[in-house]
Amino acid sequence: MQIKTKAIVISTLKYQEKSLIVKCFTQSNGIKSYFVNNAFTGKNNKQKIAFFQPLMQLEIEATNKNKGTLERFKDIKIANPYQTIGYDIYKTTIVLFLSEFLNHAIKEEEPNEPLFEYLETALLWLDNHDEISNFHLIVLIQITKYLGFYPENPSDEINYFDQLEGVFNASPSSNSLSIDETILLKRLLALKLDNTENYFSAHQRQILLKVIINFFTLNVDGFKTPKSVEVFKEVFN
Repeated sequence: MQIKTKAIVISTLKYQEKSLIVKCFTQSNGIKSYFVNNAFTGKNNKQKIAFFQPLMQLEIEATNKNKGTLERFKDIKIANPYQTIGYDIYKTTIVLFLSEFLNHAIKEEEPNEPLFEYLETALLWLDNHDEISNFHLIVLIQITKYLGFYPENPSDEINYFDQLEGVFNASPSSNSLSIDETILLKRLLALKLDNTENYFSAHQRQILLKVIINFFTLNVDGFKTPKSVEVFKEVFN
């Protein structure tokens, strides 16, 4: 089947010496993996490699056989060229971390257009703004909405968030956050990308990142803590 769709690059894996396996989150078909032959050779190799940077937004044409094998691109172009992400160490670090996080979090080989559109919009926001300290936290908690386990609406009187059930309770359970962690989560849930004030301290962001990783671990089968998390923490400490 021939498809033409937008896609976001989730991960790349070098195959032998010359080729790549590129995992994409596509707008039309969810997660798909593509084989790129001779990615490192030929006169256009630099252009090819540029296409497959983490979370690059592409427009692709491909032949999808849907037989559980690697697919092939017929044509590729960059849909939304980034202006700052590749040149800003903080934005680059965020993108590297998010790509690894999403690689473990998004499993479906089926369309999830609302999630795709959210990520597309969020990445363009990142490219065009400078106050980005809360960006990763807002994006990660918001995508739980599209993956089906977004926390229920919090109440000011409810002090404990149960991470397995995704609900706020009056008394703690074995999977509950502490009162202080729950307060931080409530503040995060109220934020949108356009809240540009430095709303959390570096220490509070570290706590929230740990909370979010554990939340995904409890709710996404096979989720693994990204290896890049320590580098991420060091850059943003």
